[in-house]
Amino acid sequence: MGTKEKLRERFLKMPADFTFEEMQRLLESYGYEKGNKGRTSGSRVIFKNGNKRPIMLHKPHPGNIVKTYAMKQVLEDLREAGLIK
Repeated sequence: MGTKEKLRERFLKMPADFTFEEMQRLLESYGYEKGNKGRTSGSRVIFKNGNKRPIMLHKPHPGNIVKTYAMKQVLEDLREAGLIK
């Protein structure tokens, strides 16, 4: 099993210690590119993938752990895009 598959399996288990960098790598493995919502976006980050619906997240701070609700939303978005079953 490759690194991308291991990261995907880890994400699907919804671990309590999933980092923002892991989330970014996961989304990039599905073809998403990181951007921001503009000059005043603050901690809001947007991930775009062609004509698929963009995924918006708040970059966690002061820590680096993605909140469970955000992980569930990303999972739902990836399922709706047909990237995860």
